[in-house]
Amino acid sequence: MVDLDSDNKLANTDGIRVMQFSGTSREDEELAKTVKRVKRTRIALVILLIAGLLAGWIIGSFFPAPGTAAMRRDIRNSQSMNASDKINAAFDIMENDWFFGSEIEDLDTRLSDQALRGIFANEEDPHSEYMSAEEVLDFRQSIDRDFVGIGVEFISNNGINIVTKVFRGAPADLAGVQPGDIIAAVDGEDTEGMNSTDIKERVQGEEGTDVTISFMRQGEPVEITITRAAISATAYGRILDEKTGYLQLYQFGTGTAEEIDRYLAEFRAADIHKLVIDLRDNGGGYLDALAQVASRFLEGGTLCMVQEYSDGTQENIYTQSGFTQDYSGIVILINENTASASEVFTLAMKEQRDDVTVVGTKSYGKGTVQITRMFTDGSAIKYTTSKWLSPEGVWVNRVGIDPDEEVPVPEAVARVYLGMEEEEEYKVDSVSLANEDIQAALGYLGYDCGRTDGYFNEATSQALAKFAADNELSFDGTLTKDLYEAVVSALILDWNTTDVHDTQLHKAQEILNG
Repeated sequence: MVDLDSDNKLANTDGIRVMQFSGTSREDEELAKTVKRVKRTRIALVILLIAGLLAGWIIGSFFPAPGTAAMRRDIRNSQSMNASDKINAAFDIMENDWFFGSEIEDLDTRLSDQALRGIFANEEDPHSEYMSAEEVLDFRQSIDRDFVGIGVEFISNNGINIVTKVFRGAPADLAGVQPGDIIAAVDGEDTEGMNSTDIKERVQGEEGTDVTISFMRQGEPVEITITRAAISATAYGRILDEKTGYLQLYQFGTGTAEEIDRYLAEFRAADIHKLVIDLRDNGGGYLDALAQVASRFLEGGTLCMVQEYSDGTQENIYTQSGFTQDYSGIVILINENTASASEVFTLAMKEQRDDVTVVGTKSYGKGTVQITRMFTDGSAIKYTTSKWLSPEGVWVNRVGIDPDEEVPVPEAVARVYLGMEEEEEYKVDSVSLANEDIQAALGYLGYDCGRTDGYFNEATSQALAKFAADNELSFDGTLTKDLYEAVVSALILDWNTTDVHDTQLHKAQEILNG
């Protein structure tokens, strides 16, 4: 707008040049009306144009014209994204532009789960993670070991599913399942090609229902029908001799302290004053459970752990009342899978008692504490909140605990067995890793092969022949898949049901009785 300094004004309104004079006349009124009509018409046209464009955009968004699709994609793909809102931008792309998005049911949940897993995946802390509702349940069951099933532990090794532990008093134990049994079928379904999760899902079920499992035991088929029941087994105990008790802790779960009480009562009744506490393969558990278990061996009010947070503040964890009886000597067994709460317990016992000896191999070295916070849908975030220190200030993270007496297990037990394919066969003068496996396992079982390098010599053939005869199996001079599995099964059975080859336990008894 241009302003002039007289009563005669020149105005430029909507492109129409109008001369305005002071005073009025009929012509002036008509001219003013015309101007107003023109202005209204132009406004209406602008509104219609905007409405048309808006309608076209909306319709095009829902029903894009084929001819414009490529142009729309090009425009969208050429636009830069806001760097301060990368997460939402990524979700937008995956939900609207990702080629495979339409094939995935509940894409939003899938993307959210993946994003959360990515947030917690880092090199600094492998123990923080996002867990789905199903994973939360599995996590809790892995610690409390409470589930409805038959009460066995098994390993899957190259397609061979071998029972390693049968828990005392569990349905499998009462039905006659043995460590070393190979799971061949569940309810008539062959387990070949199944992983451990597949088998677990078929074996577990509703309490009171039956499951029929076909096992291979020493090369012979055994079929057992077992009634499922609620299982809770985080501890096991027995008397080794008239002086020594044996207590094995699988995890530090919610009910572990109560579970060990019945074994400790049995030891007191038998006047046992020496104890082996087996923490091998114990991956840890709950902080509360740790304090409760430690309270059975340390007087109430004894410091067993210090938590230190990122701001430097510390919190002391003390034992509770519940100290039951003293011992004249305690040996704690550890290995490379002894971690977290079991390492806390080991150092608390070692530093707060004068009669504790640690035997085995270096522990895992997990020196951090996690808490779990739940979402309303049952999923959760487990994240590290602090590190823990022993009563004397030792931090084992990525270092582990060195035993007082380092004792390895037999090589045949520590060995990873690769298995054999159905069509594989080996005879005298052959060389293979399967032969090497068998020589190690046979040597452990007391059958001398003369060598352990995988060369199938005459002594190996004779050892296999004797093993087959002792176990009522056929042998024609050929190592087959079935015979291989029978030998490995026998090794696992021996390791899990006898103490004959347990070098670490032997050392513990030697220390306590020396």
